[in-house]
Amino acid sequence: MTFNEVIGSLQKKKRPMSLLIGNGFSMAYDKDIFSYNALYMFLNSRNDDLINKLFGAIKTKNFELVMRQLDTTTALLKAFGAEEGLQEKIRTASQHLKDGLLKSVKELHPEHVYKMPEERAAACAQFLSLFLASGGHIYSTNYDLLLYWVLMRQGVVNPIDGFGRELLNPVEVSEGEEQEWSDLLWGSNQAEQNIHYLHGALHLFDSGHEVIKEQYAEGNYLLKNIGVRLEAGNYPIFVTAGNGDEKLEHIRHNRYLSTCYDRLCAADGSIVTFGFNFGPYDEHIIEAINKAAKFGSKQPPKLWSIYVGVYSEEDAAHMESIKGKFHPKLHLFDAKTANIWEP
Repeated sequence: MTFNEVIGSLQKKKRPMSLLIGNGFSMAYDKDIFSYNALYMFLNSRNDDLINKLFGAIKTKNFELVMRQLDTTTALLKAFGAEEGLQEKIRTASQHLKDGLLKSVKELHPEHVYKMPEERAAACAQFLSLFLASGGHIYSTNYDLLLYWVLMRQGVVNPIDGFGRELLNPVEVSEGEEQEWSDLLWGSNQAEQNIHYLHGALHLFDSGHEVIKEQYAEGNYLLKNIGVRLEAGNYPIFVTAGNGDEKLEHIRHNRYLSTCYDRLCAADGSIVTFGFNFGPYDEHIIEAINKAAKFGSKQPPKLWSIYVGVYSEEDAAHMESIKGKFHPKLHLFDAKTANIWEP
């Protein structure tokens, strides 16, 4: 199927259409920035001995695989009672790799929203609007700012990420003083939320008692403000665990991530995916999709079908090989026909 055929078919059924995007969404914008290979090459160019040793020993450029191997090694060392010093070295290496990944994403990222050509942002906004206009949701597993930028810059109708400001001095305002507002805090608009960062993102920070969205302020671009936080030792909400079970455990220990995941578990209508390959570390996403399908139920809200965008025969063969894992009806379409970043 082509992308237009998918949308035409779903629009005739008049059900909500939701979108699930993975790293292919960002790679379609610029594969030289948003790929594991690009991140690996960037880190390698910095001659970080520890990270180079890790990738060399495991012989991969896949961050998730290296982190999974480190987690497995830690578990084995603990099970066999290895000395604490050795266990601590592995934990330090794992944290070092996560820090490197985070800082690489930030440093490779386009500097600010206006580095994104207007016509490409407009094309993507039109693509995203198809789903929000149908009453659907957008779910992203990406860490970067591309989705956030497009939604804000292009004035897409009704994107609600759950964040808002709270009035800090209501009593004083009633007495005539000026209003004082909080940072952008998650919670006040979560009931209507339809934009979900399932694995966190660069602009979302957990202060311990509030989830805060970083914003453009005082003449500083968003990424610069994020950089200030990183240098101060504050880290964004960022799921970097190895396998699906570990990712889900991380998700369940953060109220923002847990809420986003539960919304995916309750998806209604149909889901269209773009740039999401349902690899070996995505079992938690398949589990959420199957929960939404409500096996045996014939009544909405219910996830009836999922349309997976594939780029190649190899991608299609992979999806056919795991088709039995999905409870909703699974269809494939040619992802190249979506042209989400092209006018």
